[in-house]
Amino acid sequence: MKAVILAAGEGSRMRPLTYSRPKVMVSVANKPILEHLLDEARQAGITEFIFIVGYCDEQVRGYFGSGEKWGVNITYRNQRKQLGTADAIRAVENMVDGSFLVINGDILVSHDDISKVAGNDSATISVVKVERTAGLGMVEMEEGKVVRIYEKTVRSPGTMANAGMYLFTPDIFAAIADTPKSPRGEYEITDSLQLMIDQSQEGVVCQEISHWMDVSYPWDLLSLNESLLSRIEGQNLGEIETNAVIKGVVAIGRNTVVRSGAYIVGPVAIGSDCEIGPNCYIRPGTSIGDNCHIGSAVEVKNSIIMKGSKFPHHNYVGDSVIGENCNFGAGTKIANLRLDGKEISVINQKTGRRKLGAIVGDGVETGINASINLGCLIGNDTHIGPGAVVSGVILPGSKIY
Repeated sequence: MKAVILAAGEGSRMRPLTYSRPKVMVSVANKPILEHLLDEARQAGITEFIFIVGYCDEQVRGYFGSGEKWGVNITYRNQRKQLGTADAIRAVENMVDGSFLVINGDILVSHDDISKVAGNDSATISVVKVERTAGLGMVEMEEGKVVRIYEKTVRSPGTMANAGMYLFTPDIFAAIADTPKSPRGEYEITDSLQLMIDQSQEGVVCQEISHWMDVSYPWDLLSLNESLLSRIEGQNLGEIETNAVIKGVVAIGRNTVVRSGAYIVGPVAIGSDCEIGPNCYIRPGTSIGDNCHIGSAVEVKNSIIMKGSKFPHHNYVGDSVIGENCNFGAGTKIANLRLDGKEISVINQKTGRRKLGAIVGDGVETGINASINLGCLIGNDTHIGPGAVVSGVILPGSKIY
């Protein structure tokens, strides 16, 4: 059985992290989201993949290649214009035989759940029980069959959400051919499924799954990072100097040096060729990519720091996502808690979090003693001068003094 992975979208709600990469290539626990999904599908026995790519497709192709590194075979199909999920699936009609899986590339599901869906005989939509339904695609069911699918509804007749993983038979292509454009101007696979439900006596069955994480906004990455780090195994492929303290599960990559006085409490993942310490504090839920520097009197807590970023002196980074190749001047700190302790909103969007620092794009540089307010979104290649205070949304290439 082949698995078709939908990986063509930019993910505009994930900006600034998607200014320079597709959403599926955003790093979590030191791997792109798409790689985590590929690993789970491979564990479920899937070895043939078709990646539907589009936005910044060269990054996906360059990273995954033919799939040899993972022991799988990957072929690619470009979706030149973002005309919806049904349009993307239409493009693989001549590339699949029989039933095939389709999985959104920006979700994380377990290999056990992938196996459950793949084991069905008829068209299947995966569902997961949720507490908050707003903004999710919801599914109405009767006696184990789907009767109606609601796309990103505000109100729902139930609590079962569309989890973004499907098993399709070849009949789906006829339904796609009859699918009109949605009000958003796209061909939605949920509309194609609704046609199958309305026209077929066999209908579409649902499969409830157990493990599902959806990443819609940048701050969702923090919960996903915590979840993935909770499963890592400890390892040391680098060097740990005398008087460094390692507690809990910590994975340290090749050629990384943990200097004297560093205090690290897992779960923490540290990539290769990093310099950690001396005298720093890395707290649980933190992933640090390759070629990073966490220096003296720096504290990092529950954050994602992507490759090549440096925090050399007296910095605090909490509950934040930091892009690639950033450099924070001495004393730059990120706030992560409202004084009244209430939930943090970003651009009038509730985050569901009491603690949230900043979402920082690639190539951002700060001067000494810069202050970054909680919930701040900072675009790529922004320069923040010494002593500056930044809040809100900062566009790429900005200079703040």
